[in-house]
Amino acid sequence: MPFKRETLPLQNKTVLITGVSRRKGIGYAIARQCAAYGASIVIQHYRIHDKEQDWGADSLEAVLDGIKEQLTEDATLTEFSANFEEAKAPAQLFEKIEHAHVDALVCNHAMSGSDGSLMAINSESLSRHYVVNTQSSLLLAKHFTKQFKPETGRGKVIFMTSGQELGPLRGEIAYGSAKGAIAGITETIADELADYNITVNTVNPGPVDTGYMTAELWQALKPKFPFGRMGENDDPARLIAWLLTDEANWITGQIINSEGGFRRG
Repeated sequence: MPFKRETLPLQNKTVLITGVSRRKGIGYAIARQCAAYGASIVIQHYRIHDKEQDWGADSLEAVLDGIKEQLTEDATLTEFSANFEEAKAPAQLFEKIEHAHVDALVCNHAMSGSDGSLMAINSESLSRHYVVNTQSSLLLAKHFTKQFKPETGRGKVIFMTSGQELGPLRGEIAYGSAKGAIAGITETIADELADYNITVNTVNPGPVDTGYMTAELWQALKPKFPFGRMGENDDPARLIAWLLTDEANWITGQIINSEGGFRRG
């Protein structure tokens, strides 16, 4: 019997995606791809962090409009602001989501900046990165699991890492160690949440131009990309959206690298 793929594989599902605030960002691309697959979308953003970065903040209205363009009939979009430096924020976010059962969680958010070499960092920068990049992701997974109903189908959790085990992240000790902790605990959490009918995987999106690329930097990096271009936000988004479908129900506990053959040597 020929296999027929679903045209809307996330229809009647609700996906929560964190860190969705810029059209160049990976979270935005994930939200649009999941919406195109039929899902209702809940996003978290914290635009104050964006304003502190070199690339600056984007128009939240434009971000929402771009996601709405991909929504299918009867699917919805909801947005919340939350600061994951606050320990209670993950729990409070799920308390605010009263209108839907969340079927999948994508922890795409991350703290950037406030970092440096081993000799330059301090306890404050280490703590901030751990709280946002590690602690909040684990607590989000906890509260997702508490509200998840196993009888509704396979639940999905996606964490994000940065390939720190594939090569050095010079000048990013705080960020790399926090993201490394997520990758290191993925298999353990996957084993635990299998009891709740939930798969857990972690994706390394590889080098993606999310707005920081300059012409000079691209010329230096170009030889490292065998396909002649840098990663775009849609590249990891397509992988992540697929992992949320039933086609990926047998994949759990994995660290998946989406780097387009990036040559780190």
